[in-house]
Amino acid sequence: MEYEFILRIFVAAILGGLIGLEREYRSKEAGFRTHFLVALGSALFMIVSAYGFSEVQLVEPQRWDLSRIAAQVVSGIGFIGAGTIIFRKSENVVSGLTTAAGLWVVAAIGLACGGGMYMLSIASTLLVLVGLECFNFFLHKFDKYRK
Repeated sequence: MEYEFILRIFVAAILGGLIGLEREYRSKEAGFRTHFLVALGSALFMIVSAYGFSEVQLVEPQRWDLSRIAAQVVSGIGFIGAGTIIFRKSENVVSGLTTAAGLWVVAAIGLACGGGMYMLSIASTLLVLVGLECFNFFLHKFDKYRK
């Protein structure tokens, strides 16, 4: 089972890193290392939540809620994402929202990998990359016509 866990965090780190590479390429607030670590950490939290306490012997039988730690990852990642959002009053512009959303979805991809849902994680990563690249492509097209 240990090798399966290692595979899960490895896949999560790779998928998060792919999204991070795109953000790094675009010179955004959070890049490869941040996305890599968020995905890896989320997968590890999911594994610990699901399997880390299975050997604990209790006097009375207890029910374990496997979603508890996952829910805290979702809440906690908001603090990291909030750090990337900046409001520039002089320009009346908010920046960093896409990066914050990217960190949020990378955490979800990491949780899915930690849960062993590889195909869902890979499909989500591909959709994120397509969404980021297509959006960037269309923005440039519309900016040409606007100018």
